[in-house]
Amino acid sequence: MVNNIEVVQMTPEHLDGVMIIENLSFKIPWSRNAFMDELSTNQMALYVVAVSGSEVIGYGGLWRILDEGHITNIAVHPEFRRCGAGSRILDKLLEICDINGIRSLTLEVRKSNLPAQKLYEKYGFKAEGLRKGYYSDTGEDALIMWRHTAG
Repeated sequence: MVNNIEVVQMTPEHLDGVMIIENLSFKIPWSRNAFMDELSTNQMALYVVAVSGSEVIGYGGLWRILDEGHITNIAVHPEFRRCGAGSRILDKLLEICDINGIRSLTLEVRKSNLPAQKLYEKYGFKAEGLRKGYYSDTGEDALIMWRHTAG
């Protein structure tokens, strides 16, 4: 169990830890350069990391498009899953949305990824669509989930 999880803005100094998680979590991982571009040139991108001590144990990001947001990724190191890090990351992303006037938030999730779907549902996301064959590594479908707030 991890007691001291802090969620902070992602910086280039976090990328070594982020890349470990990315490579452990995805069959087709993003490159280090892709994350660096998100941090340095994409004005729509907002990224956070969950840290325990000095170790990066998870990360998440979103793109802000007017008053809508698109969660690009959330991942937690396999050794730290089910300890609340994913919830803490999502809490921080939702806080960022509130601060930035983002009223609707969307994401894609593998149809088979029931733990992630349950987490998103706990935060008010609802499946509203399907992207057939979305994941190029397996051809699996993605559920499109949305969360809308009043405002």
